[in-house]
Amino acid sequence: MSAPRRPSRAKSKQRAGVALVLIDVINGFDFPGSAALVRAATRVTPAIERLITRARALGVPVIYVNDNFGQWRSDFKSTVAGCTAPDQPGRLISARLEPQSSDYFVLKPQHSGFYSTTLDLLLTDLAVHTLVLAGFATNLCVQFTANDAHMRGYHLVVPRDCTASNSPGLTRVALSQLRGALGAEVRRSAQIDFAALKRNRKKPIGQAF
Repeated sequence: MSAPRRPSRAKSKQRAGVALVLIDVINGFDFPGSAALVRAATRVTPAIERLITRARALGVPVIYVNDNFGQWRSDFKSTVAGCTAPDQPGRLISARLEPQSSDYFVLKPQHSGFYSTTLDLLLTDLAVHTLVLAGFATNLCVQFTANDAHMRGYHLVVPRDCTASNSPGLTRVALSQLRGALGAEVRRSAQIDFAALKRNRKKPIGQAF
C-alpha cells in the first residue's frame, strides 16, 4: 500500500505579490514625551484605517509588525489588550486599528521589523515582492524596517498620510530619505493601487511630496 500523497504546497500557497505592513500601530505610547506623537498618530489613523479596509477587501495580506515592548512572554493578543487599556495614551488609536483574525502578526524586539523576527520568512511564503509600509514612527521603526527591506530586495511604497513622527519636520526628512536613498514610492494612500502593485514588481517613482 502506497503512502498517502501530501497536498501540494505550491498549489495552496497564496501568491500575494504585495503586502500591507503596519509598523507599531498597536501602541500604548506610554513613554515620556509621547504627547506630540500621539497627536500626530491620531491625525493619520483614519487614513491607515481606510488603507487596511481596502487591503482586506482585495485579499492583500495585512501584517502587523509590532514591538513586544520588552515583554518576552507576551503574544499579540496580550499586546493588543495592553495597548488598549484605559490608562494608555494610545488606546484609541490601537482600538481603531485592531487586527482581525485573517491578519498576520510579527512581534519584534527592536526598531526593524526584520531584526530577529520571522517577517522575511513570512513574506517569502506569501511570495511578496512589494511592501506598503505604514505606521509609527516614520523616522525610527518605519525607516529601520524600510532599510532592511531594501537590502533584501523588496520594492517599497510608503503612503505619506499613513505615517507620523514627533514632528512634521522629522516625518518630511524621513520620507525624503526613503524616497531618495531607497527608491520608495512616496504618495498619498488614495493613490495606491494594490492590484497594480501586485502585477508589477516595480513601478515608476511617484510624485514628489
